Amino acid sequence: MVDHARREWPLECCGILSGNDKTVQKSFELRNTEESPVLYSMSAQDQMKVFEEMEKESMKMVAIYHSHPHTIPFPSEIDVKLTFYPDVSSVIISLKEKENPVMKAFQITKEAIYLEEIEVIS
Repeated sequence: MVDHARREWPLECCGILSGNDKTVQKSFELRNTEESPVLYSMSAQDQMKVFEEMEKESMKMVAIYHSHPHTIPFPSEIDVKLTFYPDVSSVIISLKEKENPVMKAFQITKEAIYLEEIEVIS
């Protein structure tokens, strides 16, 4: 994800993480159709391809990720408004300090934003 964010900088990147029981098993890099440094969008066609592959592999969507090329890793007002899957984690990669990326996960609901713990398993 960090490599994806660096490749797309100065624009936001986006993607879907799949797996089971909140454990990520596969990452899908998607194209940001907005091509923007402050907004991202995934095409419905790209999402359908990912959903079909996840179904074939008996996986579920665990998280949606995107980058903040110039700001901190906290959901923006737009991120909150555009949360279509409140049961799925939102992972944000900040490249505000490009050489020291910061990644955080959140559960975003209409009522609140909850920080989630990320554990990297090698």
